[in-house]
Amino acid sequence: MTIRVVIADDQPLVRTGFKSLLEPAPDIEVVGEAGDGGEAVRLAKAARADLVLMDIRMPALDGLAATRLITGDEDLAGVKVLILTTFEIDEYVFEALRAGASGFLGKSAEAEELLQAVRTVSRGDALLSPAATRSLISRFLSGPGAPQPLDEAARRGLEALTDRERQITTFVATGLSNDEIAARLVLSPATVKTHVNRAMVKVGARDRAQLVVFAHRSGLAASA
Repeated sequence: MTIRVVIADDQPLVRTGFKSLLEPAPDIEVVGEAGDGGEAVRLAKAARADLVLMDIRMPALDGLAATRLITGDEDLAGVKVLILTTFEIDEYVFEALRAGASGFLGKSAEAEELLQAVRTVSRGDALLSPAATRSLISRFLSGPGAPQPLDEAARRGLEALTDRERQITTFVATGLSNDEIAARLVLSPATVKTHVNRAMVKVGARDRAQLVVFAHRSGLAASA
């Protein structure tokens, strides 16, 4: 299946560079380029994109606001957002995760890292670049004013989780992969994936990154 990508960055040369790296891949198609967040949202819908490579700092409508519009639009429910940033350890990156982004990648990433990131996020897995450590995720999601209170739907989702789903969600919050969780719990990776998917459905998480955010907001991550 071809992954349809929109590139959103206010610098034409940056867009051209990313496009040149993505286009040779047989499973990726660049279907649009946007110079600001508003254009990115419009293109995501018009071009039926699967994923938006989103710069944070753009004129008119920035990447954070654009991400919120995309993740909050039911018509764009299947669109993933991968944040591009110059500074990989940046509070705005974590605001983007809260806004619904599926992960982020530094603009200094190598071509193969970019391709792998697009594929990882498009299939619903979270992507955090190597420079973003687990402790930093915890720091920004558990900082002043956080965790934010859960709404009624989220509270019901938390109560609906089985003990195993809670346990696995806790491991997901630490950044462990399905294979790593499976090894710890002596389960198959397929079984772990099933539990992760069920947990995401129950708590209303779009993808694995949002399950991490939920784990921190709900306090599950504190037991990790």
